[in-house]
This record gives sequence, C-alpha cells and structure tokens, in this order.
Amino acid sequence: MPLLTIVPVYAAALALMYVALSAVVIRTRRHAGVALGFGSDETLQRRIRMHENFAEYVPLTLLLLALAELGGATPVSLHILGVTLIAGRLLHAWGISQAAGHLRVAGMAATLTALSLTALLLLVR
Repeated sequence: MPLLTIVPVYAAALALMYVALSAVVIRTRRHAGVALGFGSDETLQRRIRMHENFAEYVPLTLLLLALAELGGATPVSLHILGVTLIAGRLLHAWGISQAAGHLRVAGMAATLTALSLTALLLLVR
C-alpha cells in the first residue's frame, strides 16, 4: 500500500494555520468580552468567518489531495495544488481582515481552484 508523503506536509502546515486562526478568534473574543456569537463586534464577526471558512474548505480539499496522492498523482501536481491551497487560505485570512476584501476574493478563488482541480484530477484518472 502506498504511503502518503507529500500531502501530510501540507496538512501539517494547514493545521498550524488553523491553530493560529483559532488563537486570533479567542484573543478577539476576550478583547471584545463576547463568549458566544459575535455580539455587535464587526472585527470579531470577520475573524470568526475567517476561521469557519477555513474549516469549511480545507478538510475536503486535503481529503481529495490525499486520495490523489494515493491514486498516483504526480508530485509536481500535488505540490502545485497544495501551495495553491495554502496561498488561498493565507490570502483569504488577510483579505477578510481588511474592509475592502479584495484579497479575500483572490483567496477564495485560489482555494476553489485547488478544490476543483483536485476533484477533476481524481475524475480523469
């Protein structure tokens, strides 16, 4: 049975990003004095959505990447997709913290590109 060697590196990096995003939300909750929900704090609402959005897209994309690696996808394609996912998540996190949000859109585009291309890679194999 083939072992995963590439995707675990991206999974670990993304797990650390998730912990960092969690810490940002916790710190913002403490500062705002809001234990549940976001109250009327727009900054807290943005940070919660940043964290939730990460949790919504990353697990499925990592699962698909792992299946692609197990299915024999080339290392180059896995690295391109993994880097695209990480870049997308970084851009989204930075962009959602900004009022204009242009980087948020770019981050979502990169994330959806990684998700879609990985799904297509699995379908054409």
